[in-house]
Amino acid sequence: HLLKAGYSVTVYSRTRERAEGLVEKGAAWAESPDAVGRCSDVVISMVGFPADVRAVFLGSHGVISHLKPGSIVIDMTTSEPSLAVEIYTQAHAKTVASLDAPVSGGDIGAKNATLSIMVGGDADIFECVRPFFSLMGSTIVHQGGPGAGQHTKLVNQTLIAGGMIGLCEALLYAYKAGLDLESVIASVSQGAAGSWALTNYSRRMCEGNFDPGFFVEHFSKDMAIALAEARRMKLSMPGLALAHQLYVALEAQGGGRQGIHALVRALADISRIEWPPPR
Repeated sequence: HLLKAGYSVTVYSRTRERAEGLVEKGAAWAESPDAVGRCSDVVISMVGFPADVRAVFLGSHGVISHLKPGSIVIDMTTSEPSLAVEIYTQAHAKTVASLDAPVSGGDIGAKNATLSIMVGGDADIFECVRPFFSLMGSTIVHQGGPGAGQHTKLVNQTLIAGGMIGLCEALLYAYKAGLDLESVIASVSQGAAGSWALTNYSRRMCEGNFDPGFFVEHFSKDMAIALAEARRMKLSMPGLALAHQLYVALEAQGGGRQGIHALVRALADISRIEWPPPR
C-alpha cells in the first residue's frame, strides 16, 4: 500500500523470498535491520515474538542505534507493553520517536487496507504518521502513551479467544444435533450472535480449511503475554487461561502453523468427533 501511494520503501526479511514480491514492485532490499535504519526516516516492523522485536530494535544490528535524529520507529508486532516502553525510552535517548501500533484484521484486513490499528506513544508523532496508517487501516485510534497500543491489542486478543471457543462449540453442537451447518450459519449470523469470526471463519472451519490468516503459535504467544500482564495487575482471567490451554493443546497436536480457527479440531478431538464433517 505504501508503494502504491508513491513512497520510497526499503524492506528486510530474514527470509528474502518473502520480500521478493515487494522488490518486484519497486521496493529496495536491505541486508539487515540496521541497513534499513541507515536509509529510512520512518521504520515499520512486524515480526513474530518479543525476542524478535528486541533484536530488530535493540540488538547488535538493531535499528535504533543507526537512525538519524528525528526519525520514527513503529512496531506493529503484538508484543509486550513493557518492551514497547523500553523501546520508547531508548529511542527517546537517541532523539528518535517511537510508537507501538499492533493491528487486528488478519490477512484479509492487511490485503484490503481495513486493519484496525491501535497506537501507543506521543500524540504529535501519531498525527505525523497518520497518513501512513490510513493507507493500511480503516480504524486508527491513538490509545495513549507508550505501551497503550499493546495493552489494547491484548484486550482484542482476549475478546477473540473467548469468541473462538464459543464459535467452535456452537458448530460442534449444531453438528451433533444433526443440523445443517450451512443453514445454521445463515440463521445465526444475522442475529445477536453475529460476529466477524462467524462471518469469516465458520465456513472455512466446516470445510476443514485451516490455512492461516493468523498462526495459532502467534495467538498462543499473545494470550501468554496477556496472562502475564493480568498476573502483574493481580487480575484473574480464568476464561483466557482456559482458551490458552486449549490452544496449547492444539499446538501439541501439530497445529501451531494453522489458523486460529483450527481450534475446532482440538475441541472435536475431546468429544471424539470426526472433523471436518463428512460430506
